[in-house]
Amino acid sequence: MRFALLASAVSKSFVPTKTLRRLHLSSASSSPMAASEESLRLALAEKQATVDAQAEAVRALKARPGSAKPEIDAAVECLKALKVEAGAAARQLQAAVSRNGNASAACSREAFRQAVVNTLERRLFYIPSFKIYRGVAGLYDYGPPGCAVKSNVLTFWRQHFVLEENMLEVDCPCVTPEVVLKASGHVDKFTDLMVKDEKTGTCYRADHLLKDYCKEKLEKDLALSAEQAAELKHVLAMLDDFSAEELGAKLKDYGITAPDTKNTLSDPYPFNLMFQTSIGPSGILPGYMRPETAQGIFVNFKDLYYYNGNRLPFAAAQIGQAFRNEISPRQGLLRVREFTLAEIEHFVDPEDKSHSKFIDVANLEFLMFPRKEQMAGESAIPIILGEAVSKGIVNNETLGYFIGRVYLFLTRLGIDKERLRFRQHLPNEMAHYAADCWDAEIECSYGWIECVGIADRSAYDLRAHSKLVIVPSKKELGLSFKGNQKMVVEALEAMNEKEALEMKASLESKGEVEFYVCTLGKAVVITKKMVAISIEKKKEHQRVFTPSVIEPSFGIGRIIYCLFEHSFYTRPSKSEDEQLNVFRFPPLVAPIKCTVFPLIKTAKFDDVAKIIAKSLTAAGVSHIIDITGTSIGKRYARTDEIGVPFAVTVDSTDSVTIRERDSKEQIRVSIDEVASVVKEVADGQSTWSDITGRYPAHAAAQSNEE
Repeated sequence: MRFALLASAVSKSFVPTKTLRRLHLSSASSSPMAASEESLRLALAEKQATVDAQAEAVRALKARPGSAKPEIDAAVECLKALKVEAGAAARQLQAAVSRNGNASAACSREAFRQAVVNTLERRLFYIPSFKIYRGVAGLYDYGPPGCAVKSNVLTFWRQHFVLEENMLEVDCPCVTPEVVLKASGHVDKFTDLMVKDEKTGTCYRADHLLKDYCKEKLEKDLALSAEQAAELKHVLAMLDDFSAEELGAKLKDYGITAPDTKNTLSDPYPFNLMFQTSIGPSGILPGYMRPETAQGIFVNFKDLYYYNGNRLPFAAAQIGQAFRNEISPRQGLLRVREFTLAEIEHFVDPEDKSHSKFIDVANLEFLMFPRKEQMAGESAIPIILGEAVSKGIVNNETLGYFIGRVYLFLTRLGIDKERLRFRQHLPNEMAHYAADCWDAEIECSYGWIECVGIADRSAYDLRAHSKLVIVPSKKELGLSFKGNQKMVVEALEAMNEKEALEMKASLESKGEVEFYVCTLGKAVVITKKMVAISIEKKKEHQRVFTPSVIEPSFGIGRIIYCLFEHSFYTRPSKSEDEQLNVFRFPPLVAPIKCTVFPLIKTAKFDDVAKIIAKSLTAAGVSHIIDITGTSIGKRYARTDEIGVPFAVTVDSTDSVTIRERDSKEQIRVSIDEVASVVKEVADGQSTWSDITGRYPAHAAAQSNEE
């Protein structure tokens, strides 16, 4: 660039005004929308280098004896103009960064989130647990409306999946013996990497510290070169694949310290996320609070298979609490230590993963984010599900069927389909045994959040819990060991899987093996005739195989929080002097379906309200009755804020009005029909548009609004 010579050629320390103007016009006319973040970072770096060079030239001029004042003034003006250029480039870069979901956008997201959370806590949807004792991070209590929303979501989940698919529902204990979770791999591998503040002992999740550092640098440090920005983005992309050593090296390279104290951090080390306990008073039998509900289904596979008539495919489902001792819980309901999971395990022949009902969802089109697009740095794209399966983007029909069913479930709950995508796991995220995995991710103020995992787990889980069968031959053992037979039998039956399989291999290759019996205090020789060792598998049509498992796993709390954000909006009051909060819950999940208000406080209207309330109860419609006498507008606003979709206003003794929350439209209905009309639309049998076509509109609808 022409200004690079300024520091070495002091006598040419300014640039002609016409040149500056030309450069300024060029910068101003370039479209920030057209410029990439990388090119803008390069341009800013060049302009900043020019500013530094010109500043050095000005300092040299001022220090040189005999420098003329006009020459110094011209150099200073040139420096000012160059700083303006650099400032414009910085603003362009800031705009580009903001468009990528950073910077100023983060401020508006934070403000929106705070408005939602304040409303949720004030109206008792949920609150921090034990808050009178200063609370415990990662634990929350659901209040009355929150419990109702959660109950409605789970009821619809059962209807949409368990009933529709004829699934076998089970309910297993939260406390799980160690041997089960040892077999599943959780005892050894269910870990996150943790670091400690070396002075205070405060613990942090190592990958979160690195992730926060990279995001903050990309959002706020406009002086980053294109190479530095690319490196940080690469770190974010590879974060899940870093070993403890690689993660520790990055923390040191970037000088990352404890967020609260700025003290140095320890090297990362694995921390098992399961809550450990002991079963029984002796403390001999170790156990854990389950980190997922799935293992309860896997260990019962044999009995479920028998219950299903020894037929495949079939699916089992379970709703229940799970527990994870998160290192540093944050993000409200999105990362907690106790939470509700709803999980499905669909068992299928590994050689036939077709699905008879796939045709029902094959024409659905929604945002999908395959590996190819992710690795190319592109965005999610709309794909027709049938095409995704036929092209091999989705591994098989059964996996595709559940992806489609999950899409329908979430959108019917009220999740915005424009902020819902299905992201395929990258190779570095995939478990070694998985055939294909997709996450249903929902966008909220925290970014894209994984709310449902849909995985083809192959046969790993069933193999992990395949039953080891050891059958000692008491006759042969009795002939050889006589009075010591019982001790040898007990020792054989006490073998773990590794020992048993090693003995099985030796017997098959050599015909005999030495076996140490601790109660005898010596080794004995076991022959092939003395014991039979096998791993139990299932038979279907005489073909021996281990079924594959397709597993949709739903984080109910995460879905509910995203639903809260997607349903929340504000609108001006009638006087337009304040903004009123509204949750636009679909009637399906609304905590209360309807409210009943006497227009004015009189005995006759109160009596009618009580009659209507009684009929709603008989029809199974949740409702509240408010006869406080507060203005009807304030009562509407109060119930809009907790998402009640319908309000019944008693203004006569023979008919009433029903108001719809979002449109504020009102219809007039006879008292005898109120319960049936509200139930019809609340249950989804009809829409509000259907109802308004059958009943007369109430002309004075807007006059009562707050």
